[in-house]
Amino acid sequence: MVPGRLVLAATPLGDVRDASPRLAEALAEADVIAAEDTRRLRSLTTALGVTPRGRVVSFYEDVETARLPKLLESLRAGETVVLVTDAGMPSVSDPGFRLVAACVAEALPVTCLPGPSAVTTALALSGLPCDRFCFEGFAPRKPGERARWLTSLRDEPRTAVFFESPHRLASLLADAASVLGDSRQAAVCRELTKTYEEVKRGTLSFLAEWASDGVRGEITVVLSGAEPREVAVADLVGEVQSRVDAGERLKSAAAEVAEAAGVSKKELYDAVLAARTAK
Repeated sequence: MVPGRLVLAATPLGDVRDASPRLAEALAEADVIAAEDTRRLRSLTTALGVTPRGRVVSFYEDVETARLPKLLESLRAGETVVLVTDAGMPSVSDPGFRLVAACVAEALPVTCLPGPSAVTTALALSGLPCDRFCFEGFAPRKPGERARWLTSLRDEPRTAVFFESPHRLASLLADAASVLGDSRQAAVCRELTKTYEEVKRGTLSFLAEWASDGVRGEITVVLSGAEPREVAVADLVGEVQSRVDAGERLKSAAAEVAEAAGVSKKELYDAVLAARTAK
């Protein structure tokens, strides 16, 4: 039997007019539509004037693993499965990766209907260099993990793109300014393609102050890459102490910060101890 195929279908970020004719056709003709939110799918198909002829199943993070066997069974039986998420490209910080990986492992056909992506849309609007960039998914929530993550970006030369929730944005930007420096350039992109779209550009300190009044909507942050710099051990003491204050062990914090900066672990460890003694 000829196997079916999995179709990863990008959906509009906000403006339904960004939907391609191919997306409408795929939704109308699919044997199975796996949707992150079936209610949002219903709104999308209504707006597109499409009546799906196939089965619709939910496919969000908590049920991804449980849904895989049935979807793979459909693909083996020759059916076309269209995967859509709430907005943008499936599997990019959205459900889909596990299903794609399972299909690849079984050599089942996978294709893609290209379309909107918050990552590349924000990158293009940011005004920051786009020739090389990295995508970091969602910013970590826990203070210790966030500190380590920001440290890893301190000397990253590429522009970085990541997502953040509106109620954590202000604290994230304040932490970023502390770890990466007040003058590091960034852009906060809010409600992309929607009625209240806004792109705020500036230094991390400026953006942190702006966000302190509260921000609403879907947020994508674009952070400029780091300029090459010589790092002195003394300049890293405060960063290590911040991580220790967040609950990390001194030895491991000093080792990770030293490795990222390319300095001696022992020298940095001794410098932190010396700073404590001097207080």
